[in-house]
Amino acid sequence: MTKEFILQKLYEKYILPTEKRRDSFIGVEIEMPIVNLNRQSVDFAVVHELTRQFCAHFGFTVSGVDDKGDTYAAQNSENGDILSYDCSYNNLELSFGRERDINRIHRRFVEYYTFIEAYFRPFHYTLTGMGVNPYRRYNRNFPIPNGRYRMLFHHLHSYRKYEGLMDFHSFPEFGTFSSASQVQLDVSADKLPQTLNVMNRLEPLKALLFSNSLMPDFDRDLLCCRDMFWEKSTHGINKKNIGMFDTEFRTTDDVLQYIADTSIYCAERGDKYINFKPTNIVEYLQSDAIQGEYYDNGVYKEITVVPQIGDLAYLRTFKFEDLTFRGTVEYRSACTQPISSAMALPAFHAGLLEELDALDELLGNDSVIYHRDLTPAQLRELLVRRPLPDFIDADRLYGLLRQIVDLSADGLRKRGLHEEIFLTPLYDRIQNRECPAAYMLRKTEGGTPIETIIREYSLL
Repeated sequence: MTKEFILQKLYEKYILPTEKRRDSFIGVEIEMPIVNLNRQSVDFAVVHELTRQFCAHFGFTVSGVDDKGDTYAAQNSENGDILSYDCSYNNLELSFGRERDINRIHRRFVEYYTFIEAYFRPFHYTLTGMGVNPYRRYNRNFPIPNGRYRMLFHHLHSYRKYEGLMDFHSFPEFGTFSSASQVQLDVSADKLPQTLNVMNRLEPLKALLFSNSLMPDFDRDLLCCRDMFWEKSTHGINKKNIGMFDTEFRTTDDVLQYIADTSIYCAERGDKYINFKPTNIVEYLQSDAIQGEYYDNGVYKEITVVPQIGDLAYLRTFKFEDLTFRGTVEYRSACTQPISSAMALPAFHAGLLEELDALDELLGNDSVIYHRDLTPAQLRELLVRRPLPDFIDADRLYGLLRQIVDLSADGLRKRGLHEEIFLTPLYDRIQNRECPAAYMLRKTEGGTPIETIIREYSLL
């Protein structure tokens, strides 16, 4: 197939939905680690029984069953909400059907979360708002037994095949113990390049507000391991598939070309999920055949794949700002937040997109972190660590953060839904100059038991 044909299909998948009339909807996904406070592995039988009782209580219908017959996904047909497990049964996810009002999402989140915590309490389990499961070392960190997650686990563990290409970390099972919170917001084609540019420039500053994934036994000063997990895994073999943008977009054609430079690493044939070397999507679709591997009764076997245009369904990137086939941008750089501030993240983004021009001007004129010959990605790498770089004036930096959160509050007031209340935790973080990870480190280094923080971050 020709490159022009492939570009047309990419346009139809990603750009065309943004050209249709857009409403101001919001989608929220919250992953949460399941913690066994007995410091033992999570008993998946307990998790499966929770799923059954949750579905019965809230009227959810099973939508995903693993190879052992256990439910890993269920959906409410009335509001579109989903209960699922992301990668592993150690990681519970609540995804909410699109809404205009974050308050409606929050009310359902509280209802679901309260039910789950009440079920877990007799077992001495809890959900908590952390981006890395603090008791991961006690857990059975293996994937949900189905085609997709088994393939993903295998793909991440295949990094030794590519060791000459880049520097990999040694946590290929990170999907089983890392948790994130994502926000999806509608975007129109005329605002798409600006939205990606501005929100990409915002990422270093977001690190100061939302970093919450710690592995003190690996790197005590790294406040957000999440970036490293993706960038130094097989997902990062093609840098255009992960992290931040290395360019500024002028037009939607620029965005389309960027997508055409990303890579695909899996496809499905019949009941087989097939993994292969990450390959540029255009090169892949123009190939006569690709050699891959599939799982068969405990072993991986080689298979030849003939690329099809339908394989675009398996093209998935992990950008911090990810354009989706729904005509939305998914903001996916943030760790799971403490439960009491779960709605701060969607509120922050929704408010700022109402004030996109003002945010663009503010960041464009900034001299606190920008205009220092450092790219946004380099600045983010510095600001996910402690302490602050010497060249940054902390007073000016947190003053800039306050201006940004104020802009978000202004945008939320324009929405007229009284959602600005959800920004209160961010003002507290600015006042204390601590993201959740920095607070956790300060407390534990001062002698506070980690279980105390687990419980604190689990409170509504």
